[in-house]
Amino acid sequence: MTARTLPVPDGLDGMRVDAGLSKLLGLSRTVVAALAENGDVLVDGRPAGKSDRLLAGTWLEVTLPEPDRPVEIQAIPVEGLVVLFQDDDVVVVDKPVGVAAHPSPGWSGPTVIGGLAAAGIRISTSGAAERQGVVHRLDVGTTGVMAVAKSEYAYTVLKRAFKERTVEKRYHALVQGHPDPSVGTIDAPIDRHPRHDYRWAVVAGGKPSITHYETIEAFRAASLLDVKLETGRTHQIRVHFSALRHPCVGDLTYGADPTLAKRLGLTRQWLHARSLGFHHPEDNRWVEFTSEYPADLAAALDVLAADY
Repeated sequence: MTARTLPVPDGLDGMRVDAGLSKLLGLSRTVVAALAENGDVLVDGRPAGKSDRLLAGTWLEVTLPEPDRPVEIQAIPVEGLVVLFQDDDVVVVDKPVGVAAHPSPGWSGPTVIGGLAAAGIRISTSGAAERQGVVHRLDVGTTGVMAVAKSEYAYTVLKRAFKERTVEKRYHALVQGHPDPSVGTIDAPIDRHPRHDYRWAVVAGGKPSITHYETIEAFRAASLLDVKLETGRTHQIRVHFSALRHPCVGDLTYGADPTLAKRLGLTRQWLHARSLGFHHPEDNRWVEFTSEYPADLAAALDVLAADY
């Protein structure tokens, strides 16, 4: 166990213990709540509850748990993982549903990194041990194009490109109802949900998040959208359209209609990383890669089209 002792900064004055320490220490609110429950959070020497309010200048003493051991990469073949392109610098894959980008605590399923290792594809050693070569991620339930760096130089260049937003990421999303206007921009900050740690939400003071969209086709119950991300927040598309009351079809986590999802045969959100374009690290030429819809998403569109 490790103890941290420090005064409460002015910026956390008045915040709940779980929210304030989460922001201060980079821990989830769930972890902070558990620490408080175990008596591991002291304010001026007295145990603090998770909902107690912090007071600037008071003295914090937090006993932290031992850090998790790094998650090992298991070289296991991944069914349906298709290599769209590779050279000495980059490998671009078409990620199937149910596959995480990289190993993480609590995830025992297949990963892109493990699948590439099983295929004998060497990737960059830059980044945290379990995320080597990963320059961006797709959710487990999101399919489509994803790039991984193979050389150390490519990792540095691509990481910078994603950070500076010179990469073009396009998604196709099937959302409930019909967004009005049919072409628009969502500019709304995103951060962790104030009550549900596993979700994200539009919240005041969150990180700037911008999503551009255009309607490709309007069905009776839903709309197929072309979505371009200007920023890359966790669950950004899912959160933004949920906030507009047009959640991705099948996305029960963010308020989608389970009846519609069942009728369309969907067991996950209808969201697909359609294309990815970037300047190649070797010579700066523009390259772009596209992924076709997987069977479950295509079948859902067929059902909607048959409604007419």
